[in-house]
Amino acid sequence: MRISETLLACAVLVTMPSVGGATGCARHRERAQAMARSIAGGSGQGPDRSTFASEAETLANDAGRQHPPRAGRRLRLVNRVAYIPPQCFTRTHVAGDDLAKNPCYACHTHSEPPNYANDDALQLKLSMPVVARRNPWSNLFDPPIAHARHWSDGEILAYVRQGNYFDDRGNIALAQTLGAPPAAWDDNGNGKWDGYTPDVWFRFDDHGFDCRPDGSLSGWRAFAYYPFPGTFFPTNGSADDVAIRLDPALRKNKDGRFDRAIYELNLAIVEALVRRTDIAIDPVDETTLGVDIDLNGRLGWATRVAFDAATDGSGRTRMHYVGLAHEAEVSSDFPIAPGLFPLGTEFFHTVRYLDVGPDGVVTMAARMKEVRYAKKVRWASYEIARAHAAREAQEQEESSDGTHDIQWANELGVFTRTWVLQGFIETRDGSLRPQTFEETAFCAGCHSGIGATTDGMFALARKIDDARHARGWFHWSQHDLRGIVEPRRADGEYEYTFYLRQAGGGDELRENAEVTRRFFDDHGALRPAEISRLHRDVAALLLPSPERALDLDRAYRAIVEAQGFEKGRDAVLAPARNVDVDVPLGQSTGVRQAIVMERLAPQSDLTETVTESLPDGGAELRR
Repeated sequence: MRISETLLACAVLVTMPSVGGATGCARHRERAQAMARSIAGGSGQGPDRSTFASEAETLANDAGRQHPPRAGRRLRLVNRVAYIPPQCFTRTHVAGDDLAKNPCYACHTHSEPPNYANDDALQLKLSMPVVARRNPWSNLFDPPIAHARHWSDGEILAYVRQGNYFDDRGNIALAQTLGAPPAAWDDNGNGKWDGYTPDVWFRFDDHGFDCRPDGSLSGWRAFAYYPFPGTFFPTNGSADDVAIRLDPALRKNKDGRFDRAIYELNLAIVEALVRRTDIAIDPVDETTLGVDIDLNGRLGWATRVAFDAATDGSGRTRMHYVGLAHEAEVSSDFPIAPGLFPLGTEFFHTVRYLDVGPDGVVTMAARMKEVRYAKKVRWASYEIARAHAAREAQEQEESSDGTHDIQWANELGVFTRTWVLQGFIETRDGSLRPQTFEETAFCAGCHSGIGATTDGMFALARKIDDARHARGWFHWSQHDLRGIVEPRRADGEYEYTFYLRQAGGGDELRENAEVTRRFFDDHGALRPAEISRLHRDVAALLLPSPERALDLDRAYRAIVEAQGFEKGRDAVLAPARNVDVDVPLGQSTGVRQAIVMERLAPQSDLTETVTESLPDGGAELRR
């Protein structure tokens, strides 16, 4: 692994205390030093752990003497609970209805190790910090669209179709600007940009790999996934896409050279680890790799990556990476465990406006609202993850107001337990800029402490496995949401149908009137004919009408013009009716029993493998 990145992850914890202010410096420095010692003391990071500990503590001590942040970037949270999203303020009680609505289960659930959040109690009780008593997301009640000028259909379509990621010469606009960042963006005053610089070219081949202008691979690979229930349905305001890039060690063969076949196989192994299921692959000769990919006890031809996890909760597995990463894994420099991404994993996530095609179908627009980035910079074993969760629960319990710290590292973004999160957001003139501390803190809550995530992330665990379309390795510009069947939960329930039934609407706030009219009758019961359509095609639920899509675009453009993202960035069309202004903290939500957010069931039958392409016609597999 690259030690410097992990050292940085330790050191930056003390660079900018958040909620605690300047008085928290010593406490954060002590935490960074303790983290350095704990990593070095036995987490399997590498052979030279004593040197690592010494260097990490030195960096931690020096962190407080770094350049002070420059003016123009907020360093304190105006909204003290910016990491608690507006959806958590939903009023679950409905007048005249004995059964409370429960959209909360989708995020707050009994978690699966190595996620130890186990926050399903939040389905039953309004447990929030004291400072959340007054709902801080004021855009829900006074949406900027109410004060904005009206954009015609033609005007708003022209706006969303004008991309803001590339400049007029086809270069990545942010990359050009970040090459010599404006003073207002250069937080530490060193004359350069220290965070992530966007480098996805959106030139995807038939297997989802992103290609640079010269034809070489950037390392990024797009994949399709089932949108997470609720806010991330396009009908609620935005389209989005995700790409993944693994550490260079996972892209190379054992001789240290880039090898696309090795990279594809390691991506399949990561997918199996995260989705916790076997993954179909093109036939591969295990004897050339020295790794038993299908775990059948011998080296031969494999057509699947077999998932394996110890039953004792230790995080052990018989699975292995291939190529250079396998060599590092053997020497304990590159750990592997079920439910965990490997070190150096990166995610690139864009949030987009909605466009309407010539056929009247709503699609993803060229214009981006946000560019989000995440990188895994520290490994935490099952044991360490369990300790982290216990410590954070204790710290929150001991906090005077119930809030917790957000670890801000200036241009690098926000640090969670093991990931760094960074983002760019739209400016008033339509270009993209780095997010402020407060705007980035918004990302931290969902990616660092809820029960529904897999290693802090959402998308890959929800990847579509469509054999007809590169097994789900494609970008939404290559195949949209239409024709994709509804996913099932591990318990057999249709996931989106289950969500509609529990939430009582198509979003957490129950403000999507179009979905309510389409899927619910006058008595609040689901319409069987519409549910049958949803089972066959998720677009029946996920895509809004063209009229609603343009209204949502207008609503978000009004938020951009106001530049008040700290008040909320949800595209609401009118004042929210099902959200508490004054939150009854500590009271029951009315939900009688917590529900588990089940992982998605495997989507394909791996026993139906294609054997014709094997050298022996599949005889090896049949023996």
